[in-house]
Amino acid sequence: MNLGYECVLNDEKICDGCGECEICDLDENKICDNCGKCLDIRDDAVIKIDAVITDDKL
Repeated sequence: MNLGYECVLNDEKICDGCGECEICDLDENKICDNCGKCLDIRDDAVIKIDAVITDDKL
């Protein structure tokens, strides 16, 4: 919360400390703990390799 500043959820409102911005998007009974589940963040990335091209001139 940023009391007195622009609301992060409604740019036409000044922050009044309502706490709505701290509620979890997936469970409205939980305070957000920045777990990232709502963003579908993965710990790893996968790249599919279709072919391996070699340079025979080396």
